Amino acid sequence: MPRRTTFSQKVATGLGVAAVLTLAVGAVAVVALRGVVDSKDEVIRVHAQRLIETERLRVDVERKSTASRTYLLTGDQLYLDQMAQARTALIAGLDRLDRGSTSQKARELLVDMRAAEAAHQEAVDGVNSLRRSGAPQETVVRAFDENPAPRRAELDNDIGAFTALVDQELRTARQESTGTATTASVVVVVMGAGATVLAVVLAVLLARTLNRQIGTAVGQVRTSSAQLEAVASQQATGAKEEATAMSEITTTINELLATSRQIADSAQRVARIADDTAGVARTGEDTIEQANESIAAIRGQVDLIVRHMLELGAKSQQIGAVLDIVSELAEQTNILAINATIEATSAGESGRRFAVVADEIRKLADRVSGSAKEIRGLIDDVRGAVNTTVMATETGSKAVDAGMRQFGDVAATFDQIAGLVTTTTEAAREIELSTKQQSTAVEQVNVAVVDVAQATRATEASSTQTQQTAAQLAGLSLELSRLVHAGAGR
Repeated sequence: MPRRTTFSQKVATGLGVAAVLTLAVGAVAVVALRGVVDSKDEVIRVHAQRLIETERLRVDVERKSTASRTYLLTGDQLYLDQMAQARTALIAGLDRLDRGSTSQKARELLVDMRAAEAAHQEAVDGVNSLRRSGAPQETVVRAFDENPAPRRAELDNDIGAFTALVDQELRTARQESTGTATTASVVVVVMGAGATVLAVVLAVLLARTLNRQIGTAVGQVRTSSAQLEAVASQQATGAKEEATAMSEITTTINELLATSRQIADSAQRVARIADDTAGVARTGEDTIEQANESIAAIRGQVDLIVRHMLELGAKSQQIGAVLDIVSELAEQTNILAINATIEATSAGESGRRFAVVADEIRKLADRVSGSAKEIRGLIDDVRGAVNTTVMATETGSKAVDAGMRQFGDVAATFDQIAGLVTTTTEAAREIELSTKQQSTAVEQVNVAVVDVAQATRATEASSTQTQQTAAQLAGLSLELSRLVHAGAGR
């Protein structure tokens, strides 16, 4: 007798093919995900790091300029050392960017930045030389406005152009990474669709084969059933057992229905919580935006304070110059008063009154000289306070810049959180819908099982077949059993 394929073998074959297709799609998805992750890591590790290095150049230039301005105000060698440190850090940053640059345009901009920095340093050194030589403050300020300030503007323009180029490269790399992710998604979707189509085709073929075999056997059963006159006692016993099994199945399906409803309620609660979380995330984004605007306003106030402090230092210089003139006049008045006293003493009795007046003038000159010294001390204190305030304000300005960048990172993080919460909400709603559909299907199955139980009881009541027809039915049942359970080659 030729070999036959049983029901279990055909079902196992279909499940095996579906498992192989699932593993293939999963493997492709893993490979595509790794490619996307590597691409994103490349964007963060290379291009984002270059953008950070470029922003550090701005900080180093600002430190260098701040130290230079402070030295012009105070003449303290400490600020020249700070300026040298800032320049060293700036040149080191340019070297790192030069090593990491791959495009010709980036190298050209780096060459321009080096030239602009050298020109700016040369101009700063010239103004510092004027300050060391004791040139008037007005001359130093005018030289600063004519040379270092324009060079600083050129350097800032070059850094801005390089920053724009690095930012464009970062965007291009990000777009390429996004394109890689899109391609991977399309490949996974196409393979998943192909696997689904193939599985459906296999299922249809398997169903047709099984239906054909079952149809042949059922046709024989129907032919034999036409000859039945009564239901054998053995069939009645089987009907009773089937009724008992139907009762147990009904209980299990009812429990499954209750569980499905609980899952649907839980999914609905998850969707509501996700909606609330999305609202809180959006509120957090608005709060961060307001805080960012407040920090920008604080930065403007800090810059205004720096300008006022510099103007106060210049005014202090002018007051010092006026005090020098007053001190000189007081000394000359004192000398004149002493000479007048000597002349009045030589004049005898007629010059005595003039001697008293000359003595009062000398005392007044001494008081003016003392007051001028006290005022100069106060001006020195004011200069020290101004320098301290300028340095503190510069530090605060840097802290404000760092805070603004951190707020930008936090805002981006909130955007990501909002996107994830939206995805979670959609998934929870899909789960809720699927669970409701499952509950409906379970209820329909429950109704069908009740109908089957009633039919079983009816079959039990009408069992009046003859023993001969029961024997024929037993033979056909044995053939169906071989189709389902038996091995090949009977």
